[in-house]
Amino acid sequence: MSRPDRGQPGGRHHLKVRLKTAKQRTASSQRWLERQLNDPYVAAAQREGYRSRAAYKLIEIDDKYRLLRPGRRVVDLGAAPGGWSQVAAERVRSVEGRGQVVAIDLLAMAPLPGVAFLEDDFMAPTAPARLKALLRDGRADVVLSDMAAQGTGHGRTDHLRIMALAEAAAEFAVEALAPGGTFVCKMFQGGSERALLDRLKRAFASVRHVKPPASRAESAELYLTATQFRA
Repeated sequence: MSRPDRGQPGGRHHLKVRLKTAKQRTASSQRWLERQLNDPYVAAAQREGYRSRAAYKLIEIDDKYRLLRPGRRVVDLGAAPGGWSQVAAERVRSVEGRGQVVAIDLLAMAPLPGVAFLEDDFMAPTAPARLKALLRDGRADVVLSDMAAQGTGHGRTDHLRIMALAEAAAEFAVEALAPGGTFVCKMFQGGSERALLDRLKRAFASVRHVKPPASRAESAELYLTATQFRA
């Protein structure tokens, strides 16, 4: 699996793209578009057929910790547009019928080979049971969550919303994982994550903070990687 080089993707000199400001474009959207055009992970995702640059975050985490082994059952929470599900399906070999990938998102997602998808709100009361019903033996070996709440522009509110999703994902992982299972979850530093960390440390033998290279340096996001679920 190739990995984009931040300075010279594809081994070529990377020229920074600057756009002329359009009248209908806000300053923030101008910055976002320029960042996308100059992001080697975006270019690599387009070149290698991944649906999002976020695929490389999971690739880098899995290359380091070897979580997605052939035959494992994976749940992908907040899956759309499908980058993480693509990586999981490749690595557990669900297309071949060995592993299994079950995904859920509030947004629609185009079909992916080897991925069973539910278009539903994970926070709905019936969603966890629907996910477990799709899993072989009703259990997962890996629960992934790259969920993020819609931003409000108010930092404290946004952080609390993201942490609520992380806590709900952890609750599902504790209920759905088989012994020895793994939980990977996006979170943001902000001072309210201690309770979640304490709970995970009781439920898993190892809990690590991971910031993969594909995670932008200016972003406060981290990934909690909890392994060896004690059941």
